[in-house]
Amino acid sequence: MKALIFEPFSGASGDMILGAMVGLGVDRAELAEVIESVIDVTVSIGTANKCGIEATDVRILTKSDQNNRKYSEVIDAIRETSLLPEVKKSAIEIFRIIGEAEAIVHGKGLDELHFHEVGQDDAIADVIGACYAINKMEADVVLCTPLNVGGGTVKAAHGSFPVPAPATLEILNKSGLEIYSSGNRELLTPTGAAILAYFAEPTEKLPAGKVLATGYGAGDADTDSPNVLRTMIMKVAGELSRDTIEVLETNVDDVTGEVLGSLYDKLMEVGAKDVAITPATMKKGRSGHIIQVIARPEDSTRIAGELMRQTGTLGVRVMPTKHRFIADRRIGTITITIAEQEYEVSVKIAQDKSGEILHISAEYEDCRHISNISGLPLKEVMRRTEERAWKIFKGL
Repeated sequence: MKALIFEPFSGASGDMILGAMVGLGVDRAELAEVIESVIDVTVSIGTANKCGIEATDVRILTKSDQNNRKYSEVIDAIRETSLLPEVKKSAIEIFRIIGEAEAIVHGKGLDELHFHEVGQDDAIADVIGACYAINKMEADVVLCTPLNVGGGTVKAAHGSFPVPAPATLEILNKSGLEIYSSGNRELLTPTGAAILAYFAEPTEKLPAGKVLATGYGAGDADTDSPNVLRTMIMKVAGELSRDTIEVLETNVDDVTGEVLGSLYDKLMEVGAKDVAITPATMKKGRSGHIIQVIARPEDSTRIAGELMRQTGTLGVRVMPTKHRFIADRRIGTITITIAEQEYEVSVKIAQDKSGEILHISAEYEDCRHISNISGLPLKEVMRRTEERAWKIFKGL
């Protein structure tokens, strides 16, 4: 499995990410051409020595003083570009992350939000370039070790704040990325934080594997240690996939069995990934149930509303969860023979990202149908199906 790994031990910014990706092998002329084709800037790519470390130095030279775009203007400008769909989608989502953080900090809606620093041409160029370069890598997984946000204070529109800046902190708050503070100046910019928040999953340390390439992106700061962003491409052993989830939970003590019986299907219809209903003893000895729902963060509000409508509960808790490990799943078809009659059966195959099979299970409805026709007990049909599937798909 191909892993792209960021090591922001000296922070991260948009131009540091661009430099690191060029250091990994992204064609510098091609990157500059992509950026300059969609925004009126000049891209300069050279090298810089940072405390003895030779790093790629990317500088975005702006031709316009425009620095006060509305959020909607930035999004519309990206939509109107000729960028590849996946690059365009990534850039829009990164500015949505920045926009939502700024909206929280300033107490405004996205429609009335104005970008200042992150609305300038160089910030837009950084995001577009990073999206192009990271997508170009075609990595199976993107990982980020703990982020050094720096230290001291940073100047904001209404005075000084401790590092990280308020918008950066809000971006980190929803990212799941791990952070720490070291140094006496700001090392992590909102743009750098948003790019990593969108693309990368957190990892406490480097995974086991073989290093295929390394890259260093130069920062602007002159610090006691190298102000560079290190990246690498690694070939790592197959791992389980991860997705970001939230766990919604509520207690009910006055809901009938009939309502609970239909609740599972209702919640799955509005986007729940899984639903569990557990009997419980409530206050004053009343019998009740605990309802837990696994959901994607973007679906949580809709699912919580449906949970309230169906059960009458007055509150739904959101349990803090970073992510869950999941197996990649696919459907296969095999043929089994019973009393000289052949039957096709679907099987669910769970595997890790390297393709190693973890589990095979027979499709219940297919096996039940075959059991009814053949007269063979259901459990025997399922056993034969799974045994046959292991031999076929594992080559046993």
